[in-house]
Parts: sequence; C-alpha cells; structure tokens
Amino acid sequence: MNLFADIRALVTSSLDTLVSEGALPEGLDFANVAVEPPRDPLHGDMATNAAMVLAKPAKSNPRAIADALAAKLGADPRIESVDVAGPGFINLRLAPSLWSGLVEGILATPAYGTSDKGAGTKVNVEFVSANPTGPMHVGHTRGAVFGDALAALLDYAGYDVTREYYINDGGAQVDVLARSAYLRYLEAWGKEVEFPDGTYPGDYLVPVGEALKAKYGDSLVDKPEEDWLAEIRVFATDAMMDMIRGDLKALGVEMDHFYSEKSLYDTGLIEAAIGELKDKGLIYRGTLEPPKGQMPEDWEPREQTLFRSTAHGDDVDRPIQKSDGAWTYFAPDIAYHYDKVKRGYDEIIDIFGADHGGYVKRMKAAVSALSEGKVACDIKLVQLVKLFKNGEPLKMSKRSGTFVTLRDVVEQVGADVTRFVMLTRKNDAPLDFDFAKVLEQSKDNPVFYVQYAHARVRSVLRKAAEQGITLTDTPSLTDPAELAVAKKLADWPRQVEIAAKSHEPHRIAFYLYDLASDFHALWNKGNDNESLRFLQDDAAASAAKIALPRAVAVVISSGLGILGVTPAEEMR
Repeated sequence: MNLFADIRALVTSSLDTLVSEGALPEGLDFANVAVEPPRDPLHGDMATNAAMVLAKPAKSNPRAIADALAAKLGADPRIESVDVAGPGFINLRLAPSLWSGLVEGILATPAYGTSDKGAGTKVNVEFVSANPTGPMHVGHTRGAVFGDALAALLDYAGYDVTREYYINDGGAQVDVLARSAYLRYLEAWGKEVEFPDGTYPGDYLVPVGEALKAKYGDSLVDKPEEDWLAEIRVFATDAMMDMIRGDLKALGVEMDHFYSEKSLYDTGLIEAAIGELKDKGLIYRGTLEPPKGQMPEDWEPREQTLFRSTAHGDDVDRPIQKSDGAWTYFAPDIAYHYDKVKRGYDEIIDIFGADHGGYVKRMKAAVSALSEGKVACDIKLVQLVKLFKNGEPLKMSKRSGTFVTLRDVVEQVGADVTRFVMLTRKNDAPLDFDFAKVLEQSKDNPVFYVQYAHARVRSVLRKAAEQGITLTDTPSLTDPAELAVAKKLADWPRQVEIAAKSHEPHRIAFYLYDLASDFHALWNKGNDNESLRFLQDDAAASAAKIALPRAVAVVISSGLGILGVTPAEEMR
C-alpha cells in the first residue's frame, strides 16, 4: 500500500489518456513525473510536476498541459479538488475517505512501507573493515551503524543484501600487532618491556599476552622474531577479530560474511584480476605525471605497471605493481572487488572513512572495468565524530591507549541511543556526539522524542486494555492535527524508496522525528480539546480514536527497526 504511488499511477494513466486522445504526442517518457507533498501544506495534500517536465519534450505550454491533466484528475473520485498553480504545477487535495482507509490499511498490514523496488537485486554492503589491530573506535562506530542501517533499509526495500567485513590481515600492520602482543607475552612472564613508537600499547593486548603464555609457556621467551612472528600474528589477529565481533554484537551488528585479505595472496586471485584487466587492454607500462602542487623531494619519474583507470572515469592512471615486482595496496583491492563481481553481485557498496576519499574514483573505475559497466559501485564516505561530555571534548580511553572505543560509547549511553544519534546527520557531514545531550529528555534530543512518541502509544494501549476497550481498525479523523499525522504516515513508503535509492538511511531518522513531532502536536492539542483525546468516555469512540496512534506505532517501530533501535515500551 503506497498512496503516493497510487496517485502517481493515476497521473500517468491520465497522461496516457491525453496521449491516446491526441492532446499529447506519443513517445513521452514519464520517468521524471513525480508526485510529492507540496512545499506548503496549505496548497493541498499532493503535488505533481508532470506538466513542467513534459512541456519541452511535448513542445507544448506547461500551463496548457496542466489544465488538460487537471481535468482528467478531477474526474477521479479519490481527488476532492485540483488546483493549477503558477506556470503549471498541479496541487491535489484528496478525498477525506482516503486518510481513514490509509490508517485501516496500515493496521491490517504490519509490513506497511516495505517495498519491492529492489526486485531481489543482489547488493554487497562492505562496512567497518577495521584493521584487526585493536578494539573498534568511535569512527568505526559511525561506519558500523551507517552500514548496518543501510543494509537493513535495502532489505526493507526488496534488495537481496549481504553485510560483509573485509579483514585487513595481509599488510604490515598485523606484523606490528604480533610484535606488540609478544611484548605483552614477555610482560606476562614478568619481563620489563617498552613499547617502541609505532607499536600498540593499549591494555587490550594484556589478555592476549596472558593467553600466549598459557598456550606456549616460556618456549617463546627471548627467541628471535623469525621463530614466533608468523604464529603470533595468526594468534593475535584471531584474538582481535574475536574482540571486534564482540564490539559489533554490543552495537547490534551482525555480519553475514568476513573476508580475509590474506586469502587473496598466493591463491592466484590477484593475478587473475590483473590478467582480466590486461586482456581488456587496461594494463600497461608507463610513467606517471609528477604530482600536482608542491613536489615531494624524493619524487622521480619511473616506469611502473599501471591500470588505465582514466578509461573508466578516474583522474589519473593508478600503479598496481612496484618496481621490485611487489603489488601495490591497490592490487589486492582490485582482486577483492573482482571476487565480488564474480560472486554475482549486481551492486557493490563500500563504506569508507573520510580519509579514504582518494580511493573513490579508482575503486569505481576498477569495478566498472572488471564488470564492463554492468555492476554499479557506490562508495560512501563517513565523516569524523567529535565526542563531548557537558560541552567539553572527551579524553581518550585508557584501555585503547589512543582513542575512545566503541565499547566506551555503548556502555555509557546504550546501543539504541548510539545508533540513532549516529544517523542524525548525513554520512558525509561531521557529527558532534555529546554524552550529556544524547540522554536529555527533550524535544531537542531526537532519540528521546521519537521513543517518547512510541511509548505514549503503548501507554494508551495499556490503559485501553485495562478499561476493556475492544480495538477497531476504523479511525476517527476530523481535526487538522489528526489529518496531519495521517498524511505523514502516507509518506512513509515514499521515504523508504527515496532513502534506499539514494543510500541515505539518515532520511529514516529525519522522517521519524517529523512523524513524532506531528504526533506530539496532536497529543498536546488533546490536552486542551477533550474531543481529540485518545481515551474518551465512550468505549467505541475511544477505539476509533486509538486507531491513529496505533498506526503511528506501526510505522515508528518499522523505522526504528531499520535503524537497529528497539522501540521503547515506556520512558523511565
């Protein structure tokens, strides 16, 4: 059930009629015809741009198209009135019965708002992918929440979604982890140790050192690095991944698949991916232009093996192999995405930290080249989070040694608050997270405001049950405040589809806040007007009044479900 889609279908069928009657030329594309809420609610319930977007291809005056279309639309019983405004915008006011029918439909369809727009499209959403060298920090937290909510949103909109974590366990940083864990191992044996610059001094490796002691005894003490590096690297990486999985679970995130970077090496996958690009004529030996701006002192022109990424939208071609024959960091990334393409995904979404902006064009170029443009690739950058407490910057965690961890945040405010707040800004906008403000019980705190709306509905339902009121799906909608809530509910499926198409789960958080605002306004109006209260003296009247808030709870619960937040039954 999607009221906006129904009215858009009415608009396009009316346009088809105008074409069949010769009032419009054949072959017009209606793809950009939209039906949306008007900017000013006083202008009507819905508005369409049909006349404006079709005027040029139809070689006609937009006002003339609007007048002809308005006549067709006005003949439909669902349309109470039609108004042509300005050069050709059409404002529609719907029959009052539609709003009652909408509420009834929501209550009869708990899955209201789900969509088949995705049509089973296979999407791989790769997110977090933190180096397995320690606990997750607050930056990872935002990426984890964004990725998980995006995956849930796409699933809700009919896509076939895989949540994937890429374990960066093939680079030099895992050797550093192994050396740091070895120092904790020595420490567990009572040795005095110092952590050189570049190692990981956080307390989180203390239990890893103890576990190494329990497993190996003193057999590795004072042994040369070549005797223990490889083994401790695997041991420490596994321990860190166990920690990361626990961090994700604390945040309510469950991955479908963990993919090891190590699995790309010595298996022929990198060579196969580069070979495929070579077969397409996209690998060559060449010399790159000097970098723009200030010239690095150590730069010198040298011949390299390059990927012709400019053929697929990049600014410059990219090196994939060093002069000594070793692969660059980009080569395994190409192979990883080659594997995604081979696994049959129709769309790939990568969620990176803001410091990975330079990877966007090269990765899109690689996916385009490997799939011959058949697999869409979207890369979302997640900006930094600044932590505050009572307006003051929050100091780093002792446990991590360098940063505030995900666990620090969740333990202080809870997973639900953490997740919602992380989605109150678009992913590419910086976010301020104040531990005091996110727990405030005020309208200025969107988490509280949305949860309070759901809790209010649940309170009404508990009282109705105590009074023995038999609920009905038939609502009583007469006041403008009641209709405002119903109209906001009507916009839910449209917002889901917009958010899913644009890969912007923050839109769901924004919508829920707006819905909660309209609901609280109705509640407050009932404080002064007894006829608007949900619980009336007459049981039948109460049942009819309660239908609308029940529908609100259905939508809030669904929206919070997408965000990974548990709806509140009551506020404490």
